[in-house]
Amino acid sequence: MTQAEFPDYLDVDYTDGEGEDPEDYETLPAKMEKAVAVTEAALEQYERPAVMWTGGKDSTLTLYFVQQVAERHGYDLPPAVFIDHYQHFDELHDFVERWADEWGLEVIDARNTDVGEYVEERGLTPGDEIPVDALSEHNRHHVRSILEYEEETFPFLLDTYVGNHLLKTVALNDALEEHDIDGVVSGVRWDEQEARADETFFSPRHDPDIYPPHDRAQPILQFAEADVWDAFWYYVVPDTVEGFPDDGYVPQGYDDLPNDLTHEDIPISPKYFEGFRSLGSEVSTEKSDTEPAWLQDLENTTERAGRAQDKEDLMERLRDLGYM
Repeated sequence: MTQAEFPDYLDVDYTDGEGEDPEDYETLPAKMEKAVAVTEAALEQYERPAVMWTGGKDSTLTLYFVQQVAERHGYDLPPAVFIDHYQHFDELHDFVERWADEWGLEVIDARNTDVGEYVEERGLTPGDEIPVDALSEHNRHHVRSILEYEEETFPFLLDTYVGNHLLKTVALNDALEEHDIDGVVSGVRWDEQEARADETFFSPRHDPDIYPPHDRAQPILQFAEADVWDAFWYYVVPDTVEGFPDDGYVPQGYDDLPNDLTHEDIPISPKYFEGFRSLGSEVSTEKSDTEPAWLQDLENTTERAGRAQDKEDLMERLRDLGYM
């Protein structure tokens, strides 16, 4: 694939999903059927696809569809891109390593090593200030010219404007360019955040001044949060875990797993069993409740309430620059 040819070799409908919401797909089988169709088109159309995988529920569900479609149709399993922003829960690293090995995944670690090495060499912790002038020319360009940030320093925090852009978006875009990726299969959902409510199943990112030209294929836009958990307990886990009941089983507590299975056997991060509904960074994400995520009041509470609000308020601007 050459960027000069992209996207001329594609035949995807960038309007698919316009004006829709989760209620347009009335049943879980209907939502899953659409997810499979989008995934099939993505694996067929893109020459060098990759799957965004955070280790969270949405990206793991998306990865499940990619695995199923690749196996069924004989496609090579695409690599997974994991953005290592230096502020993950330790359990998330363990989860990704465990299941990447189990599923035979090639994992591309996307890191902003310029920022990471500065932090590690000086023993900085989240919240410490980093001088903009200490950054590489590449990162200074993003801070000064793209973000138009004028302060002399910025905090080493993921859920801030500069921190999020450098640690996640720049890291992602650099990885896409390095690996010549033309299609990113992503697990964003319409109901997850207001800035994502107008997304389509195939979303172009073609401006070379902002990011390496590529598309986002988004198979689970139509899933509400409760649908994601139903898909896990009635499809993903029974399909992937030997000894799990074929007709599904919904755990009612942290240790409520059937047939002597353990958390290590289940492709769901233990953080969700602990009460987290969204896994952002270790320093800025809190439990939503003490019950497992799927047992909480999903309809009347906000999924991302445990996230730091600064980044949530800037989501639209961040997405214009390539954030997921």
